[in-house]
Amino acid sequence: MAEEVLKSFLTCQVCCETFKDPVSLGCCHNFCRGCLESFWEEAKNKICPTCMRKDSKDSLFVNFGLQELVNSYAGRQRADPPESRAVCRTHTQDLKWCEEEQRVVCLVCDQHVHGLKLVPLEDEVRNVKVLLKPQLESLKKRRNKYKEIYDTYDKVGQHCKKQLEKTESQIKAEFDQLHKFLTQEEEDRMAALKEEGKQKRETIILEQENIQAQISSLSEVISAVEQDLTLEDNAAFLTLPRDLCSGSGPQLVSGGLIDVAKHLGNLSFRVWEKMREKIQFTPVILDPNTASTCLVISEDLTSARYKIGPRQDHPDNPERFRVYSNVLGSEGFTSGKHSWEVEVGDHPDWLIGVAKETVDRKEGLFASPENGFWCLFHYKGGYSNGSGKRLNLKKNPERIRVLLDCGRGEVSFYDPEGNDPILSYRGTFSEKIFPFFTVWPASEAQTVDLKVCGVKSVENVVREELNTV
Repeated sequence: MAEEVLKSFLTCQVCCETFKDPVSLGCCHNFCRGCLESFWEEAKNKICPTCMRKDSKDSLFVNFGLQELVNSYAGRQRADPPESRAVCRTHTQDLKWCEEEQRVVCLVCDQHVHGLKLVPLEDEVRNVKVLLKPQLESLKKRRNKYKEIYDTYDKVGQHCKKQLEKTESQIKAEFDQLHKFLTQEEEDRMAALKEEGKQKRETIILEQENIQAQISSLSEVISAVEQDLTLEDNAAFLTLPRDLCSGSGPQLVSGGLIDVAKHLGNLSFRVWEKMREKIQFTPVILDPNTASTCLVISEDLTSARYKIGPRQDHPDNPERFRVYSNVLGSEGFTSGKHSWEVEVGDHPDWLIGVAKETVDRKEGLFASPENGFWCLFHYKGGYSNGSGKRLNLKKNPERIRVLLDCGRGEVSFYDPEGNDPILSYRGTFSEKIFPFFTVWPASEAQTVDLKVCGVKSVENVVREELNTV
């Protein structure tokens, strides 16, 4: 405090610096000789810069006592590390900071700033540095965040490339199977057509051979009759048989042409129906981009398994769950009724249900309706809801059916074997709702994966559900 008072006493009111060659006026105000003379030269008048009292140069005298104090103070200041000083290039006067106008000024160049609040430029620089230090730390953290995002984009790019290559390979494999099926189906149908053509030709040849035999037999009879007609012995002629045309005449056998309708009728539809018998439809497909790095998603995107050991090196993209072993379905719903089944077997710890699209995927939030999850829990051999309420089931179903009714805001869980209700939630869905799954380690259980399955018929499921209301 005393140091600040002394510094203020030894400060020139013109340059706001410690006196250099201090002089005093008759009004007892003190200034640097150079500052005062420069001020008088710019003002064209010999007045006191502080009180504006007119004075004469003859009344100007050197203040030796003040000079001694300045020298003593300067000696102590020299013991401290020197600071760089900014000066006006024209007048070599120390520059000041004008707080009202927020700019650097020279008291000689800018006469109009006298009377405004001026502070040494170095003090303002120190104040600004103090203010900038926390901002600098904030900027560094922001830069680090940008670097982190940049590095994540690198991982996203690499993972995207792997996904592209793997997906291309899987698509090719799927279409190869379809091509093989269609090629085999084409070959089978062409073979059936050729076989029928062969049978038709054989039938036609056989019928022609029979008819040819009949023609030969009739030709012999005709020749004999013609000879008999030339007999002159009337008695002998009358003894000849007269009914020569007994029996039916020849007829074409039906079915001699190719059954074109059988081979071409609804051909594409019948092939598609046969294809459906071989291809399985799953109403819910898992989205691997949302899966936690401790989950392994099957290649057909229908089952999830907890990975024991180090987590997978997947990018931490915004869609991915970070903490728990969660995964969402690939398609969300805003309207209608939707149903799917999950094969749980004897897996000890799992969670299935639905979740809002906007649920927090980076924090470890509990899967409750308050947090946007409506689920059935199975943990340590028991069942519960999202509020921790235990559920009493007569048996442990190997499959769980989930029925989502967006219009009624209802999520229900059933044992599909007898369509027995297990749990039901009612709420209001104001955004897109996605199928949701959590899988923990299977321990000693035989069922390792949770697998999404189709249902026998969505219409039947809805009808059964409505009948229970």
